[in-house]
Amino acid sequence: VIIHDVNELTEKLFPIVEAMQKHFSAGSGTYYSDSIFFLSVAMHRIMPQEITQIIQVDLDLKYKANIRDLFEEFDNFKEGAVIGIAREMQPVYRHTFWQYRRENPQTRVGEPPPDGLPGFNSGVLLLNLEAMRRSKLYNQLLEPAMVQKLTEKYHFKGHLGDQDFFTMVGMEHPELFHVLDCTWNRQLCTWWKDHGYSDVFDQYFRCEGEVKIYHGNCNTPIPED
Repeated sequence: VIIHDVNELTEKLFPIVEAMQKHFSAGSGTYYSDSIFFLSVAMHRIMPQEITQIIQVDLDLKYKANIRDLFEEFDNFKEGAVIGIAREMQPVYRHTFWQYRRENPQTRVGEPPPDGLPGFNSGVLLLNLEAMRRSKLYNQLLEPAMVQKLTEKYHFKGHLGDQDFFTMVGMEHPELFHVLDCTWNRQLCTWWKDHGYSDVFDQYFRCEGEVKIYHGNCNTPIPED
């Protein structure tokens, strides 16, 4: 077991992610402390070279399957994919991309699965650090100018840290992501159902199959066995 000091990690992270924080943080500016919410974005830059793959998970999870089975998902990455991540299961990005969607009425951006692009949820992440280091495209997307360009194109202003970054990048470059089945990150939060999206909510929230990981996001109780 290796313990990593949060302050040390944040110190390394800050210069890499500082520029993107203003686009994807809840605060109005760029806070040093916010950097830790972007840890996954630049994990390949701050972890030792000998670490080639990492699973990063939220704390509000309940496991119903062996985590080793999740690790085997790395073997299913297509050429060019660097991160494994499940889709967001609420219409949060239908909401966030409202202006882009209004200007592009035929877009798949923010639409529900299976044909739409609902965005991602970062509660369960498979980070192929080796592939992230090798990917010229992925590292270009971390550059402040590229982040600015994409946020302007999509009129994007988020507050969910790494999840917002991955979602926006995924709209432009879906080939960078291996989409995990919803059963690996069965999100339970229903906040958006009661905040204007009850008519389409179930199209996002539906998840068929035996749940492997429950995610009690927004403090939602997780079912007992």
